[in-house]
Amino acid sequence: MSQPSQVAAPKENTRGRVLFASMIGTTVEFFDFYAYATASVLVFPALFFPNASTINAILSSFAIFGVAFLARPLGSIVFGHYGDKLGRKGTLVASLLTMGIATFLIGFLPPAQGFWVILAPLALVLLRFAQGLALGGEWSGAALLATENAPKNRRAVYGTFPQLGAPAGFIIANLMFVGLQTGLSPEQFLAWGWRVPFWFSAVMVLIGLWVRLKLVESNSFQKVVAQDKVVKSPFKVTMQKHWRPVLAGTFIMLATYVLFYLMTSFTLTYGTAPATAEAARAAAEAKGKVFDAASFVPGLGIERPVFLTMLIIGVVFFGIFTVVSGPLAEKYGRRKFLIWVSTGILVFGAAWSLFFGPGQAAAMVGLIVGFALMGLTFGPMAAYLPELFPSNVRYTGSAVAYNLSSVIGAAPASFVAIALWNAGSGSTVGVGIYLAIAALLTLGALVLTRDTKDVDIENFVD
Repeated sequence: MSQPSQVAAPKENTRGRVLFASMIGTTVEFFDFYAYATASVLVFPALFFPNASTINAILSSFAIFGVAFLARPLGSIVFGHYGDKLGRKGTLVASLLTMGIATFLIGFLPPAQGFWVILAPLALVLLRFAQGLALGGEWSGAALLATENAPKNRRAVYGTFPQLGAPAGFIIANLMFVGLQTGLSPEQFLAWGWRVPFWFSAVMVLIGLWVRLKLVESNSFQKVVAQDKVVKSPFKVTMQKHWRPVLAGTFIMLATYVLFYLMTSFTLTYGTAPATAEAARAAAEAKGKVFDAASFVPGLGIERPVFLTMLIIGVVFFGIFTVVSGPLAEKYGRRKFLIWVSTGILVFGAAWSLFFGPGQAAAMVGLIVGFALMGLTFGPMAAYLPELFPSNVRYTGSAVAYNLSSVIGAAPASFVAIALWNAGSGSTVGVGIYLAIAALLTLGALVLTRDTKDVDIENFVD
């Protein structure tokens, strides 16, 4: 007698695969992004703007750094469209490939000399744009991968894993730069050493692709398909029906973005800038440049390898407090917890010059405090922003909010901070006020937004 046929159970993502895939992808993405951020301070001003004054070369390098943030909203629309129509898995693979190829090619760009005097900076702009396009679609997909596969009352905890990609990518990228700067002569580092992290990204991309190709779609997206709720134009529906959570999410992320790019890109510039005019003159003469006393702005005068090590120590606290934030956001609710943290960021901004001004020891304390706050504010975002939107536009809605915030928060942060530092003739008081204002705007958005801890995201369909 034949046995009755059995229907195979639908495949599901295991917990380990979900957490690793969400974290490895964002680690690769943020590694690529931070490799550029670090190089934009250490080598790009000299390589691509050799004829500009020191401060103008740095500003030009950061202006290109900001190009990626202008591309990110476009990336959120493009990748969000396919993520909500075709699924999370394929979209995440595409975003990772885009970022990896662009980063790998940056490692081959020649200096801006002779034939390449215009083409090299132009190519850098285009590749930086591609990086931003990819990151615009990456974060939201990774956040959905974690939270849509999380058990009930564990979304904020699962959501911290893609967020851990930020400190992990930063630490790996900067450890490589510290090692290369320590092991190579300045001439070797400028000639080819800086390219190694960009080439190394190809290895990390292959690991990320291998993991992500093994994923299956989340139950949330499968229900959208089963109920025939896939929308024709996710962006149009999002902006017509869900513009309020988009606006709220944009400002909820604002303080997080400003804080992070002040803590990384700006502090690296400020911390390694010569502390005296004599030191600045000697550094200029060593590079064969004429010292411009009128453009001199004093910093802390800490050697770059030393300050990069200080940043890495600070980012360890970023990672630790990202993990801590998940259970706290689950216990107290996303909104209430983030109100507390944003208040802490406001106070930190008011006290900024007490940390970044007196010297190396105070700066180290400031880096630890600032990165701890960064972990606490960044950790819950992977749960909070997606929970604001229904399943059929969740990828687009959370991505647009996250990346619009990058335009007003992250893109100008380093540029504005350097301009304020320059205008203050070395004082960082204005930089702190800038951060405090961002924290106030975030607090306002949180007060006006509902908590989403108890939202049933699997059955929340428009």
